[in-house]
Amino acid sequence: MERRSFLGGLTAASFGALLENSFVKPVRPLNSNKTGGSMAGQDSFESSLVDVSGSTIFVRHYGKGPAILMVHGFPRTSLMWRFLAPTLAENHTVICADLRAYGRSGIPASTDHHFPYSKRAIAKELVEVMDKLGFPTFTLIGHDRGGRVSYRMALDYPKNVERLAVFDVIPILEAWSRSDARFAQTYWPWILLSQKEPLPEKYLLGAPEAVFHNPFGQGCFGPEILEEYVSTYRDPARVHGICEEYRAAATIDVEHDRADKEASRRIECPMLHLWAEGGPLDTFYAKDGGPLGIWRQWAARAHGQAIKGGHFFPEENPDDTAVLVKQFLSA
Repeated sequence: MERRSFLGGLTAASFGALLENSFVKPVRPLNSNKTGGSMAGQDSFESSLVDVSGSTIFVRHYGKGPAILMVHGFPRTSLMWRFLAPTLAENHTVICADLRAYGRSGIPASTDHHFPYSKRAIAKELVEVMDKLGFPTFTLIGHDRGGRVSYRMALDYPKNVERLAVFDVIPILEAWSRSDARFAQTYWPWILLSQKEPLPEKYLLGAPEAVFHNPFGQGCFGPEILEEYVSTYRDPARVHGICEEYRAAATIDVEHDRADKEASRRIECPMLHLWAEGGPLDTFYAKDGGPLGIWRQWAARAHGQAIKGGHFFPEENPDDTAVLVKQFLSA
């Protein structure tokens, strides 16, 4: 049976059982909480809340071996890795984290300059998570907003990040520097969600499911998966945190990127960049050598290619994604 048809046929009861098992009390370190094959593509995993400075981070934990940290983007949670993570966990420990304010992670208070939701602050938090779990060094994989947290982490913590894979994004400074009407119309969350409070919060809270009815939200999953994702956007505190991260991306994150570029700081570890075939990154930046040409200004060892599946190819096309990531890990 195909993955799409199976997910569409999940019953509320079967998915509810999975979610019930996924909610756990804070434990230090990871505590066993295994769930079985109630979802297509999902092997048994452990879940926990990890205490960090001033907050908690929810993680799903698969497999054993060298560590991989996987970081989701907007508007998903760590659930987006449910197909890719078990495949990579055949010979790795895979940690899938909910970003702060998303899913079941904590929601730290923000400030006027949005620093608590900057990529630098989030990266520091996730390095702390991995250290507490016993993984001071690890491979890092990030998609969308998680990709931007990931490259920031590789710049700020080069001794911790052994390999970096970033999916369907370019650096924040580079994106804003090339913004035009086409950019604004395509990457609507950048423009809308970075507006001052409470305008974007009211939009998201007023129609939370609308986020998932456009190319930067829609997927081929059934209503149960959708409900898990949408639940984040029914919580005013979480919605505010998500908007704060976008405000940071329009302000302080740009400053951090610019300082690094002016200082010629670069990502030194091996880097893989995959992007959606036929998507905006595949078509917008031809004069720059495509997204890979842009990334090579930031990471001398960057390589990659386009891949079928749309913006959410790790979720929509996990098999081809896994092949390329495994090649990267073994190189």
